[in-house]
Formats: sequence, C-alpha cells, structure tokens
Amino acid sequence: MSRPSEVAYQFIREKIMEGTYKPSQKLIESELAELIGVSRNTIKKALLKLEQENLISLEDNKGATIKSFSLEEIINYLEIREVLEGLIAKSAAANISEAKLLELEETVEKMKSHLELNRFDEYSKCNHQFHSIIYEASTNIQAVDMVRKIKTQLQRLQIKTVLVPGRTLESFNEHQKILHAFKTKDSNWAEEAIRLHVSNVRKTIVDNYSFLV
Repeated sequence: MSRPSEVAYQFIREKIMEGTYKPSQKLIESELAELIGVSRNTIKKALLKLEQENLISLEDNKGATIKSFSLEEIINYLEIREVLEGLIAKSAAANISEAKLLELEETVEKMKSHLELNRFDEYSKCNHQFHSIIYEASTNIQAVDMVRKIKTQLQRLQIKTVLVPGRTLESFNEHQKILHAFKTKDSNWAEEAIRLHVSNVRKTIVDNYSFLV
C-alpha cells in the first residue's frame, strides 16, 4: 500500500474506531478525498483494506457503508473469542518467559495507577498491551490471528465498556487473577481466568447494549 493510501486508511480507520464515523453510515469517496487531500483512487484502495478487516462493506453502485453488528452477532463473536482466548492463554502460560512475565506485572501496575486516577483511556491502552504480551507468548499463532480480527471489529464497542459504572474495577481484578495464573505457570488456571474475563466483557455489553451503541 502506497504512503497516501496508508494515510487515508489510518485516518478512516481511526474515525471508525473512535465512533466519529458510526455503524451503518455511508462513506462518500469524493468527500473523503477532499477531506484527507488525496485522490479518489487512493480512497478506493484504503476502503478495500478496511473491507478486508470487515470494518466496512463495499457494494457496486452503493459505495462503502460502515459495518453494523446486531447484538446476536456481537454475542457470537465474543463467544468465539472466549474459546480462542482460552486456547491462547493455555499455551502462553506454559511458554511465557520471565521477561514477558515481568512485562505483564508492570502493565498491571500501570493499570492500577490509571484506575486510581480515573485515566480510562490510558487504562484501555494498558489493557490492550496486557493481552498483546500474552499473544506474543502463545504458540497458537492461528488463534491469535483470529482473535485480533474479532477485536478489531468490536473495538469501538468494547472501548466504551470502561464507562460502565464499576466495570473498570472488575476488569482490573480479572487481570490480576490472570497475572497470578501466569506467574504460577498453571495453564488450566490461565485458560479459566481469561475465559471468565471475556465472558464478563460479553455480559457487560449485553446488559448495557443500549448505552454502548
């Protein structure tokens, strides 16, 4: 992908993730080209990449539309993610290095600090980093790839879960349990702890769906 196409792709993707561009919204190539300062052909290339990530749908003569998932689809995605995250954690706990364990521990400490200061954006970044460390330690590369795709599609929704009263503290406690499981190198405990975490994310979304969409 050329530099202009990458710039256009990153711009549109960020707007989708932060919620500026909303589910079911039409994306007009000419307007995007003028806004970003690139050609329509460049926008087309950026939109094709976004379609590959399942963030938008492209139809002949209808253009691009931001993907909108029903609650049932979201639940299905999170049920799949729960199983895959369990497989990832199981292999990661058995193979994680001391250096990666230290990274996990330091990340949890940062999460605690951000939580105490109500820095929810920073907390979310650390949350993402925590899981990335686990993915890097896992030998199940295929499961990691599938989970990353699911998280990309649901990221704009899951980011908002930190705004649900009490959820961030629950999330922090769940990450502490995952960390303890990894420190003991107990694969079954790690799998159980991370599956519970994803299950609680799903429950939070279901219980607060009208607030989050």
